[in-house]
Amino acid sequence: MVPGEENQLVPKEDVFWRCRQNIFDEMKKKFLQIENAAEEPRVLCIIQDTTNSKTVNERITLNLPASTPLRKLFEDVANKVGYINGTFDLVWGNGINTADMAPLDHTSDKSLLDANFEPGKKNFLHLTDKDGEQPQILLEDSSAGDDSVHDKFIGPLPREGSVGSTSDYVSQSYSYSSILNKSETGYVGLVNQAMTCYLNSLLQTLFMTPEFRNALYKWEFEESEEDPVTSIPYQLQRLFVLLQTSKKRAIETTDVTRSFGWDSSEAWQQHDVQELCRVMFDALEQKWKQTEQADLINELYQGKLKDYVRCLECGYEGWRIDTYLDIPLVIRPYGSSQAFASVEEALHAFIQPEILDGPNQYFCERCKKKCDARKGLRFLHFPYLLTLQLKRFDFDYTTMHRIKLNDRMTFPEELDMSTFIDVEDESPQTESCTDSGAENEGSCHSDQMSNDFSNDDGVDEGICLENNSGAEKIPKPGLEKNSLIYELFSVMVHSGSAAGGHYYACIKSFSDDQWYSFNDQHVSRITQEDIKKTHGGSSGSRGYYSSAFASSTNAYMLIYRLKDPARNAKFLEVDEYPEHIKNLVHRERELEEQEKRQREIERNTCKIKLFCLHPVKQVMMENKLEVHKDKTLKEAVEMAYKMMDLEEVIPMDCCRLVKYDEFHDYLERSYEGEEDTPMGLLLGGVKSTYMFDLLLETRRPDQVFQSYKSGEAMVKVHVVDLKTESIAAPITVRAYLNQTVTDFKQFISKAIHLPAETMRIVLERCYNDLRLLTVPSKTLKLEGFFRSNKVFVESSETLDYQMAFTDSHLWKLLDRHANTIRLFVLLPEQSPGSYSKRTAYQKAGGDSGNVDDDCERVKGPAGSLKSVEAILEESTEKLKSLSLQQQQEGDNGDSSKSTETSDFENIESPLNERDSSASVDNRELEQHMQTSDPEHFQSEERSDSDVNNDRSTSSVDSDILSSSHSSDTLCNADNAQIPLANGLDSHSITSSRRTKANEGKKETWDTAEEDSGTDSEYDESGKSRGEIQYMYFKAEPYAADEGSGEGHKWLMVHVDKRITLATFKQHLEPFVGVLSSHFKVFRVYASNQEFESVRLNETLSSFSDDNKITIRLGRALKKGEYRVKVYQLLVNEQEPCKFLLDAVFAKGMTVRQSKEELIPQLREQCGLELSIDRFRLRKKTWKNPGTVFLDYHIYEEDINISSNWEVFLEVLDGVEKMKSMSQLAVLSRRWRPSEMKLDPFQEVVLESSSVDELREKLYEISGIPLEDIEFAKGRGTFPCDISVLDIHQDLDWNPKVSTLNVWPLYICDDGAVIFYRDRTEELMELTDEQRNELMKKESSRLQKTGHRVTYSPRKEKALKIYLDGAPNKDLTQD
Repeated sequence: MVPGEENQLVPKEDVFWRCRQNIFDEMKKKFLQIENAAEEPRVLCIIQDTTNSKTVNERITLNLPASTPLRKLFEDVANKVGYINGTFDLVWGNGINTADMAPLDHTSDKSLLDANFEPGKKNFLHLTDKDGEQPQILLEDSSAGDDSVHDKFIGPLPREGSVGSTSDYVSQSYSYSSILNKSETGYVGLVNQAMTCYLNSLLQTLFMTPEFRNALYKWEFEESEEDPVTSIPYQLQRLFVLLQTSKKRAIETTDVTRSFGWDSSEAWQQHDVQELCRVMFDALEQKWKQTEQADLINELYQGKLKDYVRCLECGYEGWRIDTYLDIPLVIRPYGSSQAFASVEEALHAFIQPEILDGPNQYFCERCKKKCDARKGLRFLHFPYLLTLQLKRFDFDYTTMHRIKLNDRMTFPEELDMSTFIDVEDESPQTESCTDSGAENEGSCHSDQMSNDFSNDDGVDEGICLENNSGAEKIPKPGLEKNSLIYELFSVMVHSGSAAGGHYYACIKSFSDDQWYSFNDQHVSRITQEDIKKTHGGSSGSRGYYSSAFASSTNAYMLIYRLKDPARNAKFLEVDEYPEHIKNLVHRERELEEQEKRQREIERNTCKIKLFCLHPVKQVMMENKLEVHKDKTLKEAVEMAYKMMDLEEVIPMDCCRLVKYDEFHDYLERSYEGEEDTPMGLLLGGVKSTYMFDLLLETRRPDQVFQSYKSGEAMVKVHVVDLKTESIAAPITVRAYLNQTVTDFKQFISKAIHLPAETMRIVLERCYNDLRLLTVPSKTLKLEGFFRSNKVFVESSETLDYQMAFTDSHLWKLLDRHANTIRLFVLLPEQSPGSYSKRTAYQKAGGDSGNVDDDCERVKGPAGSLKSVEAILEESTEKLKSLSLQQQQEGDNGDSSKSTETSDFENIESPLNERDSSASVDNRELEQHMQTSDPEHFQSEERSDSDVNNDRSTSSVDSDILSSSHSSDTLCNADNAQIPLANGLDSHSITSSRRTKANEGKKETWDTAEEDSGTDSEYDESGKSRGEIQYMYFKAEPYAADEGSGEGHKWLMVHVDKRITLATFKQHLEPFVGVLSSHFKVFRVYASNQEFESVRLNETLSSFSDDNKITIRLGRALKKGEYRVKVYQLLVNEQEPCKFLLDAVFAKGMTVRQSKEELIPQLREQCGLELSIDRFRLRKKTWKNPGTVFLDYHIYEEDINISSNWEVFLEVLDGVEKMKSMSQLAVLSRRWRPSEMKLDPFQEVVLESSSVDELREKLYEISGIPLEDIEFAKGRGTFPCDISVLDIHQDLDWNPKVSTLNVWPLYICDDGAVIFYRDRTEELMELTDEQRNELMKKESSRLQKTGHRVTYSPRKEKALKIYLDGAPNKDLTQD
């Protein structure tokens, strides 16, 4: 043992207790910190990293004390995500565009609470790039970690392995991949406009091709010859310059696509990257004509091959030379379940010849007969840049859909193409190939050639490696192998299926031989292992096209470059740029710096709402004030003054900015003495949104601005004059909430010069809530005053002052003021022909107060008209007798009279029918009578809102009325409407006040029901169980608008909006000239749309000032009635749905009774002569015919009926076959494939849902044997149209079911469409001309009926580049 070791192992007793005490002290300290932290409010911060697509869906959550400084927040975030602090920004992210926000200051010592963070709530932040550059990764020593490999992603690819010395931060709530930002990769991404990933992949590949980029830079744009906007090479130049010099993380491609002639819709079209490559190269060749770059595409990408056919008997060979820009390689041979394992194997298959024998024999020109022959391809010349397209998209002839093949196919990093040159031994009779164009034909033969294929492969024929026209012999293959080694540098990857997906590119840089992933705006470093993962492959084998609909990621296009030190170029350095490129770089840098400065200005600009009450027009104007945070208040006033165009109206020294609350119309404070204070300090910093606004306040030159202090209450004072029953415009004053009512009266008395002794002040806290301030010592706050208030002041010596407030004249006037609205009513045209038949209330000429001798006079002041009750009683008796007479006539079989006309045209007038239009124009209704008897009202006018689904209005009007009624509105101090959250009726809120008001009230006002209510509100005697409220109605003539037509008259009506629609119609009866049951009320909405208002028990609370109403003659609906739209069903017409008329069906009516009422209307309005047994009614759902209604069915019992209901009327060819609800009526249509046509529809009535019965019925009408009948259910809306070119294969023919009401048919109701055919009938074979002609006819037919020509999940659009920038001209070479 080492001396002293024993003492070290066992500490002394005092040391032990000292250590223990230290531990306790530390624990106590921590407990105190935890206790203090528990008492302090905490701020929950949720941070979203938007700098990377892999982390945009992840969140960091920090729960910090409210006193935490901002700099500490940045430190914690940096430690969490592994970024260097100061290389990223944090901005507010509460659902607002981050581009409009100023970032938080990472050096600020301001606490989170002072920085407007809210304790106890979620505070959302976005982590963004700083100055357009991605955050820098915090580098750590990775050697200390274990050997485990974190999962990372490039594009959609999951990959393994870490890069460099970076480390990943991984937690349960957040994960980061080690993806280097652009400052480390040195490359810039491209923004995806919508679906332009295929374009981005190709552009990045071209940019990373030194030969293409350098050649593009050498081309000089002549602005005098072409518009730069439409110049494709120039826009590519600009894009490449930005990709090479920009400091941005990603740049836009909109200028490039605009030069293509594309609009914004093209960004939403996904195309094939290989197709784009061909079209773009063609466009560049067109643009580069007559320039040094005219043959650039051919020099870099074009190769040559020979397409030959050789006779196996005589050796004669016919051939043609073709050029290619890419080599399409098949993934799997047709019909095979085994894919090629590698690109090399697919290349061998590409040049593998096939034997033409049997029926496919070749006609040999030398032998003059058909002989066996060998047909194939031989490569003659490989391009400098070799493009291989892996044909992963195929067509499945079983499902008739495009599919994607996700099989594994490897490709090498270096590809030796010398093995794919087919050489032959030279012989005296073998000609070398000649090249004098894209397509050269010739022949070469060898009499001594063996017919053995294996011997033929070993013969050297020689190839053309250069683009010359003379015959040139090629050295032996062994000498060419070194010159045909290609290295892979670009892999364009497709992720997804044939229906759609995503492209990105994996590209090797020739500068550092490092692979990078270019995935739209994200560029990251990857490894060779990532490239191997793009080889593809799917688990399991399910036969041919096994992964047709699976989403997978694999290589789609490969680009190799020939390894030739003499030709391999390097990227031009900056000092090597041509002069025009240097100028372009300079211009683009200036533009980028200007954009950066502009963004900096935006980040320091305060944007706040600005209001101003125009001093002359007295109209509140609104705008948005954008002022730099360093601008002073004085400068901001000048900006606002000019923004509101007040230069010619008022001097600028008569304007100032004050803090304003638009919602409460409240002036919060003024800024006296702060004219030189920066706006950033006054507004509390630059924020995305402010909780207040600014008001540009104005004054007259002789006035002085009032000082507004925080905490004051703003009061709008309305002076009331009881003698003239007028209420003056408001005067605004400022008060304190701790003032007493007495002090407030004295203050008001000085402001409006009224005596305080007799002053009555009424506070309107909200809609219909009036409070008289009666307690002198009570403070305004206790009385309910708030920031913004509205009061009515009256001071008079009348006895009204001594009356109870709810009985006073003042209360009545204020109540009327709060609830009265102004409406404009358009009366129906007074045509002489129809006027004589109406029920008239007017008396010819003279005093409107005089009524006819046979009319009763009601109690009340002189000049009153006959009561509506008396008029209704007389007309009701006549209506009852007329209804009884009609019923008797209907029982006798006379149903020729129309209900629309007989209801009111034959009613005798209760008053003399005299022309009294003059008296109507001058009549004012301030009638002094109560509402008619409610029971009588129900029999004639009551809405059926008390019955479920018993409504009769248009869908729009119904929705509007129901929503407005179910949530009446409360008003704030300025009468702005605020919806009640609990949906209570506003009448119930003030019922106690109304009850008091009704006690002892004189009958000097019109009355209406207290509520819109239901029948339960009335007792057996017909009297209301609740209290009645006196309502106000006043009508006077109004000057007609121009264009309203002769005979039309307008009324301007002031009416209490608590009045019911029924009472409102009663008041309009004298002006319309008929009973209220014989005219309809239409509310006019925006764009002059009209919808009928029919809920008689609902109030006018949904109406507002200056709404327009149109009155139309016609019978209004009674209780239990519905207005129904009737359409004719024409199954074999091009438009199968034809509107006929509007009818009225009633609850309890049978279908046969409704048909009886329809017959005369159909005869008079539609010219249809029908007998009752030769047409049927059936359900209508959109355009689909449904359930057949039987004559004995009763509405509301057997058939659910609702407002705005629609039915089909179908004319029958014979007797009705539908007798029972157990039967099923389907519409069948025969498809004749041998004639390529469809027969007309025929109805089939089934007794059950059996498929066997359906076949038997189809056999009866067609004669097709039962075993040969095949059927399918139609798709879509009736008539389920489909092209005759698609019906044979697109429909699901002959489903394996025994009943119709199961999957996949689900035929449970009448009206289903069934197509059927004879399976032995062969499909007509069409020539190309016949098919094109038929396609045109079908396209025209289906477009007229609104159906698509073909069934396709996505309509594909051809990819085109317009050389002149005009989409109407297609100059692209196909």
